[in-house]
Amino acid sequence: MANRVSRTSNVVLNLVFLLLAIACLFPMLLVLAVSLTDEQSIIRHGYSIIPHQFSFYSYEYLLKDMDKIIRGYTISIVVTVVGTFTSLLFTSLFAYPISRRDMPFRNQLSFFVFFTMLFHGGLVPWYLTYSSAGLKNTLFALIIPLLIAPFNIIIMRIFFTNTIPDSLIESAKIDGAGELRIYAQIVLPLSLPVLATIGLFQTLNYWNDWYNSMVFISDNNLVSLQYLMYKVINQIQYLTSGMVDATVAGQELSKIPTETVRMAMAIVGIGPIIFVYPFVQKYFVKGLTIGAVKG
Repeated sequence: MANRVSRTSNVVLNLVFLLLAIACLFPMLLVLAVSLTDEQSIIRHGYSIIPHQFSFYSYEYLLKDMDKIIRGYTISIVVTVVGTFTSLLFTSLFAYPISRRDMPFRNQLSFFVFFTMLFHGGLVPWYLTYSSAGLKNTLFALIIPLLIAPFNIIIMRIFFTNTIPDSLIESAKIDGAGELRIYAQIVLPLSLPVLATIGLFQTLNYWNDWYNSMVFISDNNLVSLQYLMYKVINQIQYLTSGMVDATVAGQELSKIPTETVRMAMAIVGIGPIIFVYPFVQKYFVKGLTIGAVKG
C-alpha cells in the first residue's frame, strides 16, 4: 500500500513539474515561432505557436547590419565576463570581513550597506560622478555602475555567517594560515553555491543592461548588444508611426517587419546567456560545507 501511494505521489509530482516546465518553455517557443512567421501572417492571424507561413525575413533584416551585431555581441560578452568576475571579487571581499564576529566596526559597515539600499543620491549626482571621473565612452562606464549591489553583499554576508564555521577558521589560523589564504583557499571554495547564485544575478544584470550604454556611450563602436537592439526597435517604431512622410520612403516602409523583428531581436539578444544556468545549477543544491568540520 505504501509503495502504491509513493508511486502515485511520484507520478503526480512529475506531472506537476512537467506542466511547470511547459509553462516556462511556452513563451520562449512562442517568441521563436513568431520570429519565424511572415509579418502579414501575424497581422491576419495573430500570434501562433505554429507559424501559418514561415519566413526568415526578420532575421535577414537584422543581419543586414551583421558587423554591428557582432561588435555588440563582443562588447556585451566582454562587459559581462569582466563585470561578473570583478563584481564577485569585490562583493566577497566586502561581505567576508563583515561576516566575521571579530571584525571591528562590522555592524557599522553592515549598516552602511543597508543604508544605501534605502536611500539613493539621485540620478543627476549619479551621472555627474561617473562623468567627472572620465568614464564616458569607455567600457568602465558599463562595468563600474553595476559592480556592487548592496543586496548581494547582504546575501553573501548571511551565507558566510551561517555556513562557514568559526572553528574551521580558527583551525586554519592554528595551522599558520593568514587571512588572505583563509579567504582564498578555504572560504571561497566552500562558498561556491552563493558565488554561483550572485554570479548568475550579475551575469543577467550586465547582459540585459542597456541604460548605461544610453547614458554614457556615444561612440557606436562601444554600444552593447541590448542597446543596439533598443535603438533598432525605436527606429522601426519611428518609421512606422506615421511621423515620416510615406512618399519619402516609398514602399520600403511596408517591407519593414515590426512584430516579427522584435521577436527575432529577442532570440538574437538572448544569445549565450541561456547556457549560463546549466553550469551553475548544481551549486544551488549542493552542500559543500558538509563534513568540513569534524565533530
